[in-house]
Amino acid sequence: MTARLPRAERPLLGAFGVLTVVHLGALLAGAAGLAHLTKPALMPVLAVYVLARGGPPLLAGALLFGCGGDTFLQIGGAGGGAAFLVGMGSFAAGHLCYLVLCARHGAPLGGRARTGTFGGVYAAVLAATVALLWADLPADLRIPVAGYSLLLTAMAFGALRAGPWAAVGGLLFLLSDTLIASGIAHWPQLPAPQFWIMLTYAAAQLALAEGVLRAAAGPGDTEGAGRRTTRPRKALSA
Repeated sequence: MTARLPRAERPLLGAFGVLTVVHLGALLAGAAGLAHLTKPALMPVLAVYVLARGGPPLLAGALLFGCGGDTFLQIGGAGGGAAFLVGMGSFAAGHLCYLVLCARHGAPLGGRARTGTFGGVYAAVLAATVALLWADLPADLRIPVAGYSLLLTAMAFGALRAGPWAAVGGLLFLLSDTLIASGIAHWPQLPAPQFWIMLTYAAAQLALAEGVLRAAAGPGDTEGAGRRTTRPRKALSA
């Protein structure tokens, strides 16, 4: 994270950290009620933190779409159905927000060769993942999951433009959603699979938020990484 956060933002970041730990602990302890209560609260707290840092409103919107996805997937579970599809659509809207943010505030990857290399790697990962999962997914979820995976991979690739924090966030999001998809496909799971899904997901959203904040602030802002004290906020607007 940034070396020095203004005092007003520290409690918000701390609240997100505490809430994440409580949620993960509830998953490990089998405290379903506490886990269900804390899960939808994670992203709104992180969104308020982003706004307190002076970040782009569209970044807060991406996080709130994540909250929508969390809520509907919690209602519908991972077995499909209308709530699951609505949740997946909400996450997809968040990925679109990240794509816009990384294109707007990020920097080119450094030439066609480098862009093509990274693009080829991400495309290969997408193709391999969909191909491996396809036969084991429920028939009515194959096309939606493939389409969502395409958008998710595009977001992770686009996040490379916003620097290392965002790049790591994109990769963690890929990992988290692949864990979800493997569960839908009834593949063998790690012990406490929801714990690993939410650990990688929370870390992904935090890293993406930090990456976009830093990219939006520019290289000269080492303290606020999103806050403008001497320049107009117009440059950070969505």
